[in-house]
Amino acid sequence: MDSEIIGQEDWGELQKNLEATIPVYDKINHFATLGQVSRWRKIVRKKLPDEGLILEIGCGPGSFAEDVRGRDLVCLDPIPEMLRIAKIRVDDKREKRGDSRAKFIQGTAEDLPFEDNLFDTVCTLFSFRDWYDKRKGLSEVRRVLKPGGTLIIVDPAKMNYFHGFLGHFWMKYWVGTYARIVCKQKEHPWKWLTKTYINFGTTKKYTKMLIEEGFESVSGKVIFPGMATIWAGKSPELENS
Repeated sequence: MDSEIIGQEDWGELQKNLEATIPVYDKINHFATLGQVSRWRKIVRKKLPDEGLILEIGCGPGSFAEDVRGRDLVCLDPIPEMLRIAKIRVDDKREKRGDSRAKFIQGTAEDLPFEDNLFDTVCTLFSFRDWYDKRKGLSEVRRVLKPGGTLIIVDPAKMNYFHGFLGHFWMKYWVGTYARIVCKQKEHPWKWLTKTYINFGTTKKYTKMLIEEGFESVSGKVIFPGMATIWAGKSPELENS
């Protein structure tokens, strides 16, 4: 496992542990981010276009998608149980608001089961670091985005490797202790999420990767203070013939 690729065996084990987080996913995320996770999701929702089709990659149990209002939405995740929980949670909220139902599809970022130039916006929140091949996933996102479409990523990247050391300490001891109490087990699934954080790169690394993979108007903004980064980039516009 490194900052770009997660090996097949490690990725399979990671998916098992992500599935095990479902019952306590929101509770521990809220604790781990000092309650800021809700604000970060709100920031991303404000960046969504008023119209058009939106894809969320790695929707998890629907924590972000349930409050995406008035937009057509597709939720993708590799874990069937995540999709089952998300569908119940998200469609209940959407039906009460009068929104159309979302679509829930099993799949990975590296092999998106969609046609070219389909989505106006693609977003992924706290999932990018779990992609098993980040460059391949970004290439696939570019393929399914319409020209001029936007990609938004949120994840707890490091500002530098000293910051990464502090983040490792925070995840392993502060969050890990809480997760052990909540999960009531020593070998709790958040240990694997700590592992993916350790191997995740810096804000600058993925800003550069987005540019190298052909995205334009790329930005990477560190938020609250250094707990997460929001990246954004646009798929190139079609050249005038």
